Amino acid sequence: MRTPNQITVDRALLLYVLQLAEPHGLLSDVKLQQLCFLCELQTFGKGFKGFHFEFFRFAYGAFSKDLDNDLLSLRRKGRIENFTLSDQAKDDVIPLLMTAIEGAEANEKVKAIMDAVVATYGPQSISAITGSVEAVELSTPQQPEFKIPIRDIVFHTTLLVPDRIEVQAEFAVAPSWLAKLNAAMGYDGKTVPIGQSW
Repeated sequence: MRTPNQITVDRALLLYVLQLAEPHGLLSDVKLQQLCFLCELQTFGKGFKGFHFEFFRFAYGAFSKDLDNDLLSLRRKGRIENFTLSDQAKDDVIPLLMTAIEGAEANEKVKAIMDAVVATYGPQSISAITGSVEAVELSTPQQPEFKIPIRDIVFHTTLLVPDRIEVQAEFAVAPSWLAKLNAAMGYDGKTVPIGQSW
């Protein structure tokens, strides 16, 4: 289960991915889920943690209920409409996030990985990006040498559990910046209680 601080980071990074994806044309729930899954997978692969979304195998690649809930919450708070950032998100949240990233090595590396993933997969069609996700090979800690492509994994099987993945560094934001990010996202400067989505 995500902590309140992790929820704040996830929502801010989700807004960042939406901003990166906007120039590539129409976005859908399926494409956004696949982009975020690939961002998370790539950051883990390089020894970092950005997003904290759990993903499971879905009919169209990977799906995270936490991501879906965060998207809905940001819509309710008026920070996005459909998949487009509001002026308030562009003018308040993104600059705060960029300031929190600047000079923090792990944050800069997570950002660079997300930039590269969206640049590579953002222009792809939904079917192409879903195919890319379904071709990803995963293994279990019990059998790391045995790899299976996602397309061969049974639906509703858990694919990623961030709490179980060890990394060298994690995207981190100072408590004062977390409060500012929460306020900019419309959460009144408070952290989100565990288990709630506002």
